[in-house]
Amino acid sequence: MNGPEHLRFANAPPDIQQQALVELALANSVTAEILRRLPALPLPQGMLVSGCIYQSVWNGLLGHDPERGILDYDLVYFDNSDLSYEAEDVVIQACAKAFADLDAEIEVRNQARVHVWFKQRFGLDYAPLRDAAEALERYMSPCNAVAITPKPQGGFSVIAPFGFDDLFGFIVQPQPDRGGISPESYHKKTTRMKAMWPQITVIPLD
Repeated sequence: MNGPEHLRFANAPPDIQQQALVELALANSVTAEILRRLPALPLPQGMLVSGCIYQSVWNGLLGHDPERGILDYDLVYFDNSDLSYEAEDVVIQACAKAFADLDAEIEVRNQARVHVWFKQRFGLDYAPLRDAAEALERYMSPCNAVAITPKPQGGFSVIAPFGFDDLFGFIVQPQPDRGGISPESYHKKTTRMKAMWPQITVIPLD
């Protein structure tokens, strides 16, 4: 075998990478349980995204516990029928009840209303999204931009607009349309990532 064992999928065909991603993500019992319950929840376009997926993959490839270093589990949906916080909070509370038995922080967010609060919170513009999947195109790095959602007929769909090479190559680099991630935020996030997974290569924002 050429190269380190944890990079064994770095240059694999996309279908092999996708299969490995699903298997490694589902090895995290929290991720697997959230995805199992997701279809019964009031989450149009509901999908599990980013950290809990790529971090579960890195943990599995490095031989760590799948849950190691995962701060929260990001569950997103898209409902533009009511952009009020009150409507979103109804969904948040329903999910909190549905996942109350899980020992994990699960953050639920309606992607249809991110533009409503983003500038006030971060001081940066954020154009409205057309659907939940489009949000991935504005994530900090290609390795972050991945989502898993259950298929109605069984199995899972994987959404990865930038592919899987960075994720399986343990590469963190800024992507051009990163939705207003500041240099300070990028540095903070990547510093923590490097401390948790020193095998990654971080490409600076500047």
